[in-house]
Amino acid sequence: MPEKDPTNFALVTYTWVILLSAWGGAVSWLRKRNSGDTRPFNIMELIGELMTSAFAGILTFWLCEHTGTPPLVTAALVGISGHMGSRAIYIFERWAEARFGKVTDKTP
Repeated sequence: MPEKDPTNFALVTYTWVILLSAWGGAVSWLRKRNSGDTRPFNIMELIGELMTSAFAGILTFWLCEHTGTPPLVTAALVGISGHMGSRAIYIFERWAEARFGKVTDKTP
């Protein structure tokens, strides 16, 4: 089996990952809207939530593929991280800092 990298996955795979994670983001946005945490009919907040969720979902998919997670578990984790949105990205960031060390913004 060839080495996995982001360019080896079919377009249909990425489509499903993005749709599933964006669905999680839409559910999160609806929950926020219903609880009064966001303004109703604010399309920019919705778009931001969907984009962040799709990004978190793709990161989750890549991590699951790297660790050999079963497809159904991967799908569930992609949806959950899509619902978590920026919180999932924050968790990934903390994990990377613990694993690789904190990166500073200072350039040499």
